[in-house]
Amino acid sequence: MGMKAYVMRRVLLFIPTLLGVTLLIFAVLQIFTPEERASAYIMGTPKDPSVIYRVIEKYHLNDPIPLQYYYWLTRALSGDLGIARSAGNIPVSVALLQGIPATLELVMFSIPSIAILGIYLGVKSAVNRDKAPDHIIRIFSIIGWSLPTFWSALILIAIFYGGLNWVSIGRLSNEAYAVVTSSNFIRYTRMNTIDGLLNGQLWITIDALEHLVLPVVNLTIVSVALIVRVMRSSMLEELSKGYVLTAKAKGLSNDVVINKHVKRNALIPVITVTGVLTAGLLTGVVITETVFNYKGIGYFAAHAALQMDIPSVLGFALFVGLVYSLANLIVDITYAYIDPRIRLE
Repeated sequence: MGMKAYVMRRVLLFIPTLLGVTLLIFAVLQIFTPEERASAYIMGTPKDPSVIYRVIEKYHLNDPIPLQYYYWLTRALSGDLGIARSAGNIPVSVALLQGIPATLELVMFSIPSIAILGIYLGVKSAVNRDKAPDHIIRIFSIIGWSLPTFWSALILIAIFYGGLNWVSIGRLSNEAYAVVTSSNFIRYTRMNTIDGLLNGQLWITIDALEHLVLPVVNLTIVSVALIVRVMRSSMLEELSKGYVLTAKAKGLSNDVVINKHVKRNALIPVITVTGVLTAGLLTGVVITETVFNYKGIGYFAAHAALQMDIPSVLGFALFVGLVYSLANLIVDITYAYIDPRIRLE
């Protein structure tokens, strides 16, 4: 099977997967009465009870289930997911879009450091099996994997913010926030590091980077251990295969065998883990964003759940389903580029 045909098949499989996600979320909605579902589209508490019944009729909340799903899916595709009371009575879709750039910016700086460091340490550990570097890296991995996210975050804040005062929490300082919210500052992407450069305000970018240091370091500490362990196991499995001995018998150096053959084959399970990890971070690192007062999608979801904001929680669930479905699609396509044999399966 050619690459184009493989990609097309995966894209076609993506559509029913996403429809399955929407069916699950719609099924959860059916737990609530039509009156409760209607309140999701009303700001505040209506004084006239007839308002509820007009909304029920307008949104077809008493129609047969298949028709209800059709109208709900149509509204969802157009961005009408209800009102987010926990975000100041704005549409849920708007609240989600406001939080996504912050989380995307955090992930944009976290994933490269997690992947690069994890792969490097995993390879280093495998090629030095049962030697001092291997033991040190494995101990580091166990500690990192065992650390509660909130605990490592609080330790980082206590040392680098409370003690040394080297970095700050939040997304921006008060001075930078005043500038980016002014009418003279154009929000191209709503990611402060990029918008600062696009507006010719380098100090805004530096300020945003300073505030990203602690959450990025925290995510790297607690996430890199997983990549290290998977990469090490995959490398050890590949190193035991016959083609490694054959390559060395042909006169290839150890570095060439590891870097051009073994590492390439060992990356496939790492891609799976990295794809799922990226999706998890994109759908909101609730604890990290909350502890560091970094108002992204995870911060929004946590506050919506605490305030029993059902439309926001279900809107977030729909966003999570979309991100994970896309992540799986990208992982499958990446597989085919790394190992052409997968296209033939």
